[in-house]
Amino acid sequence: MNPKWYRSGLKFSCTQCGKCCSGSPGFVWVNAEEVANLAQVMEMSLEKFQDQCVRRVGNRWSLKEYPDGDCILLDPDTRTCLAYAARPIQCRTWPFWSSNLKTQKSWKETCDTCPGAGSGKLYTLEQIEVQRKARGM
Repeated sequence: MNPKWYRSGLKFSCTQCGKCCSGSPGFVWVNAEEVANLAQVMEMSLEKFQDQCVRRVGNRWSLKEYPDGDCILLDPDTRTCLAYAARPIQCRTWPFWSSNLKTQKSWKETCDTCPGAGSGKLYTLEQIEVQRKARGM
């Protein structure tokens, strides 16, 4: 990937609208530490959280979803994350995913769906790359 198109940085400020937590079915990958942190924030035992909120996909773990594709941690009434303070790295690094940064067009599409993308705090190229790489992308 050639990051030069965003070398001047990109703006983002999470509005906690829940749009990145809903839509088409997918996976929110979590590791053991993230599951433990989420269980604590949700004030659930680890076992109960795993049973109610996590599913095994091959040799990995993902947060469960509602039938409409919404994340299990997205409050259906307020449309906010029930565990925002402990959200997994996949969520914390949004929208600086490689798929969103591939081209200016892909970033524009992200901005069209995410009200926080393209506005707010300016992230430098270096900050964006740290976010992008933290997810292993």
